[in-house]
Amino acid sequence: MAETSPASQPSRLREGLRAYLLISAMWIRSLMAYRVSFAMTAFGNFAVTAFDFAAILLMFSQVDRLGGYSLSEIAFLYGVSCTAFGFADLAMGSMDRLGRRVRDGTLDTLLVRPAPVIAQVAADRFGLHRIGRLTQGSLVLVYALVAVDVDWTPLKAAMVPLMLLCGAAIFAALFVAGGAFQFLAQDAAEVQNAFTYGGTTLLQYPPTVFAKDLVRGVTFILPLAFVNWLPALYVLGRPYPLDLPEWMAFTPPAVAAACLGLAGLVWRSGLRSYRSTGS
Repeated sequence: MAETSPASQPSRLREGLRAYLLISAMWIRSLMAYRVSFAMTAFGNFAVTAFDFAAILLMFSQVDRLGGYSLSEIAFLYGVSCTAFGFADLAMGSMDRLGRRVRDGTLDTLLVRPAPVIAQVAADRFGLHRIGRLTQGSLVLVYALVAVDVDWTPLKAAMVPLMLLCGAAIFAALFVAGGAFQFLAQDAAEVQNAFTYGGTTLLQYPPTVFAKDLVRGVTFILPLAFVNWLPALYVLGRPYPLDLPEWMAFTPPAVAAACLGLAGLVWRSGLRSYRSTGS
């Protein structure tokens, strides 16, 4: 079953955004009815994600550099990756619930509503508590920007918000593609998480600590390297392990747009292949 063809792409986007905001606001009001519970859950999310950076601090209690990088440089990689992922997780993290809806048949109720299915799935049980991860990553990024030894120029300064925006878009595309995969493999949330949550953990460390085959894979196959490695190494004045040209650091917007476009195609294909419980 596929979504009804819209009159125009701009109207479709407006309709989807409006539905997403309305559904998200409904879930936020529901969460705020139990403020203490929300605060504890958000703090728990903050604390759990902080353990990742605590592990890095423990490593640096024994060494001065990791893969040739200082603590402030790795904090920069960590902060960009965690913050970009935090935005995507906050906005699209509910996509991993799609497989459950396909299995129990509740996806059918979304198909008959006058709103894009993807907006309804993304906003389903909107998890505002995920702001804990975003806050934690942002704090580490602020520390890194203050501590890192970089000769800042206007171009390098502009790269920081560009990395966050493009990184969030790339992770969002992974969430959408992972959700589409669940139309076929109805119990594949963990597979999706391996690429999303696993991807951001990978990017928290410099590429020099990984085998070159893995670095090639996340550069040319699953383009996670464009979230932070390529642009961040330009900011830090570090060479990329694969000896790519410097201009590749400025390609994340094009890569993010391509990822979003491909994810949209995969989503539409998965939705067309879906057969409801009543068919």
